[in-house]
Amino acid sequence: MVEALKDPEYAEGGCVAIAKVLLVDDDEVIRLTLAALMQERGFDATTAANVREALHYIASEPYDVLLSDLHMPNPGDGLTVIGAMQHANPDAVTLLLTGFPEMEAAASAIVAQADEILIKPVDVSQMVEVVKSRLAGRPNRKRLVESVATILERQADSTIEDWCSRVMQDESLMAVPMSCELRSEHLPQMFRDLVRRLRASAPLGTREMLSPAANHHGIKRRTQGYTAAMMVEESRMLQVSIFHMLKITSRQSILEWCWWE
Repeated sequence: MVEALKDPEYAEGGCVAIAKVLLVDDDEVIRLTLAALMQERGFDATTAANVREALHYIASEPYDVLLSDLHMPNPGDGLTVIGAMQHANPDAVTLLLTGFPEMEAAASAIVAQADEILIKPVDVSQMVEVVKSRLAGRPNRKRLVESVATILERQADSTIEDWCSRVMQDESLMAVPMSCELRSEHLPQMFRDLVRRLRASAPLGTREMLSPAANHHGIKRRTQGYTAAMMVEESRMLQVSIFHMLKITSRQSILEWCWWE
């Protein structure tokens, strides 16, 4: 066992606080092991298995430190999480973890967004020292806030356009011929319903406040000749378009994130 280091306490507004860490990694063994080691060293550690969970935690409470895997199998990556954290907690320490040593060569570009990049397997003592040093020297920056609901409202039209372009390139969906206007006529109301749900602060995973527009859309698609598989693919493309828009915007402006079921 690596020799324990001093508790990671820091001054905040004249008081002493324990640093809160969000650890993001899709590898359960790495995630839980690092979390346990950080807890042993006095950090208050929370874990997330993917980008979606990480964004939910970032929206829920402030963190002092983010340790995120750079490469994850599902949509999004460590830079997406870094962007969200930098907006929600601009003075948070942000570290990226990667299992690819060659990433050191590209570190200068990545560090423009993250404070530092660490290569797996991580030397925990070194990592803790980096975190403590960064915490001690972090500047006091004014927190900027923009909610996902606000971003969705502002970017609804461009997101719908992106979705249409994706759909129009899919041969299976184009087997049912429709114009982009007809195909997307349900989306403005669906976006309004989603914004309403986000602003209602419904718990993650809740099935309340279902979208009437989404329900009507499903019925209409069946009459238009869509199969269940086509409806799932169309819905997936909408999620991709929304995620793509948020990923671009959230490099500097994500605060909160919820997904609908």
